Amino acid sequence: MRAVQVVRLDGPEAVEVGEVEEPKAGADQVLIDVEAAGVVFPDLLLTRGQYQMRPELPFLLGSEVAGTVREAPDGSGFSAGDRVAALPVLGGFATTVAASTETVFPLPDGVSSDIGACLPMNYLTAHFVLETRAHLAAGETVLVHGAAGGVGVACIQFAKARGATVIAVVSSEAKGEVATAAGADHWVPVDGFKDAAKELTGGRGVDVVVDPVGGDRFTDSLRSLGDDGRLAVVGFTAGEIPTVKVNRLLLNNTSVVGAGWGAYASKRPGFMRRQWDAIRDDVASGKLAPPISATYPLSQAAAAIAELAERRVTGKVVIHPGEQ
Repeated sequence: MRAVQVVRLDGPEAVEVGEVEEPKAGADQVLIDVEAAGVVFPDLLLTRGQYQMRPELPFLLGSEVAGTVREAPDGSGFSAGDRVAALPVLGGFATTVAASTETVFPLPDGVSSDIGACLPMNYLTAHFVLETRAHLAAGETVLVHGAAGGVGVACIQFAKARGATVIAVVSSEAKGEVATAAGADHWVPVDGFKDAAKELTGGRGVDVVVDPVGGDRFTDSLRSLGDDGRLAVVGFTAGEIPTVKVNRLLLNNTSVVGAGWGAYASKRPGFMRRQWDAIRDDVASGKLAPPISATYPLSQAAAAIAELAERRVTGKVVIHPGEQ
């Protein structure tokens, strides 16, 4: 089959598309014919050797997919012909992939493969960040950094589906339009976001900050919180890992919580499926629907990954393995 391989750790330009042996499903795996594969930030990190998982070279790239089940083990709940989304973590940029039954999810009728391929990582992350870790309640206000990116858009849509008000923090007007289209009530530029958030909340501050960026905006994120506010640390796309002066937490009774979805879910069998079941109705209704900013054939996988490296993505990038 045709697949994308990482042959050296030099970034997107180090990937090659070629013929490899088709996978065989293990006892607890589902074999999926891939129709679409979403490109996520960990894919970029894997090409650079910067992800917490470092597979031996060469390895097949591709974290999340949607397609049709070819084979499934008895008792898995899946059968040949079922439409599914899946999170294989590796090997998804290919015409066929094997994924653990733990990370395969039924795709609601009417949801396209492009949409399905962009759901698992970002939308299960959003559910984990806002529901499991930040305990978001209806009527609260959420400030989302990196709001035009994949996790940002997912958090906007999830927060709106749960009855929250959303303030999106973005680096340009174009990205503000993306955040607004995703459902954000307000968008504000990175420069001065703390003061803007205070003004929009009548000086009270926000209830939850979602921060997948880190870096030098972290202190102002803490200052944006109101009493009993929660800041969820999702990642560090800015590169710099900030530190916390805990006296700020004491004075305003605020919290900083880690939101490492992958590490949490991997230790709890069945957790991802319970998450999927919790968001499935919102996926079916279109409340949770990642915007697709670009699609690429398999032969242009390097260009697709480079969109993330160059920070040009406003939504999600999709690879179609069936298009050579």
